[in-house]
Amino acid sequence: MNTTHFPIAIIGAGLGGLTAARVLHVNGIESAIFELEASAADRTQGGMLDIHETNGQKALRAAGLHDDFLKIVHEGGQAMRLLGPDGTVHVAEEDDGSGGRPEVDRGDLRDLLLGYLPDGTIHWGRKVTRARPLGDGRHEVTFADGSAITTDLLIGADGAWSRIRPLVSSAWPAYTGISFVETDLFDADTRHPRSAAVIGGGFFIALGDERGVLAHRETDGSLHVYTALKAAEGWLDTVDFTNQATAKAAVLAHFHDWDESLRALVADADTITPRRIHALPVGHRWDRVPGVTLLGDAAHLMSPFAGEGANLAMLDGAELALAIAAHPGDTEAALAAYEEVLFPRSEESAAESAANLDTMFGERSLEQMVAFFTSGPAAH
Repeated sequence: MNTTHFPIAIIGAGLGGLTAARVLHVNGIESAIFELEASAADRTQGGMLDIHETNGQKALRAAGLHDDFLKIVHEGGQAMRLLGPDGTVHVAEEDDGSGGRPEVDRGDLRDLLLGYLPDGTIHWGRKVTRARPLGDGRHEVTFADGSAITTDLLIGADGAWSRIRPLVSSAWPAYTGISFVETDLFDADTRHPRSAAVIGGGFFIALGDERGVLAHRETDGSLHVYTALKAAEGWLDTVDFTNQATAKAAVLAHFHDWDESLRALVADADTITPRRIHALPVGHRWDRVPGVTLLGDAAHLMSPFAGEGANLAMLDGAELALAIAAHPGDTEAALAAYEEVLFPRSEESAAESAANLDTMFGERSLEQMVAFFTSGPAAH
């Protein structure tokens, strides 16, 4: 087997891995990223992200990209509406530009990071099939195309089902009890004006009876909707998602008593996709293993109900890169410094996410979320 050596190898070209590579580059350190997707355009990245001042924006500043980030922010995207199952609006906040969580399209943010990496940094079409230690902190990674690399520092930025995680931890994501059905309504103002009016200009939540609908208005004029409910892990397998009409009927059966304006977010959708929500244990951590570490979902997969996943991944990537730059020639000191901060930070967010899941899908979800959003800016 022809094996190439890379001093620093990052597995995964998501936001965390890209941020790590960019901050390393800013600090004069080369790295290589290995990504299973065939190219940057292999699939639509999709989805809106709110990038927080305390973590995601901090990472972008370390990457020297904060000014460029501000140019791709979705103006008006911080608006928020909270409704009950009967369609009553309980909270409506406009985006006056003063919030600390500007919205951005995930694909635009990824393109920004990609555009500031040296040519050849990313090796596309590399699906990891095996990763093993070679001793002295070095590792070998084998790919499905038959190629292999060795590295002095292996960074697992490869998401929920990380192939690198088993090198440091036996933990595996568990089903949280919540299933999502994602729908898109394209060209909403023209083709779906009622739904566009219901969602508003930014983020939207409807809650009640241990069920929920979360949605965003996208920068391309579409609506991206997550219909969520408590369900057995196998429930989605009982629905034929290859038949849109059948799938929509199966989902709407759980929302039969909801207002028609909310049901239309599924009934009138142009696409429909199932997704189970998984999480690693709150407080997931591992003993220091020479030459390897994790970031983002690989390290601390959590449910999306704290809105921190992408923000933490980017901060992880930035702080890992800064730790490497601060400890030249001493990888172990760098990784120890990084993980010392990583573990308590990610535990706090994972606990918040788990608590928010319980609140949003509990018996008093609407009442509690109204109180949350109306108790002053310090609360959120």
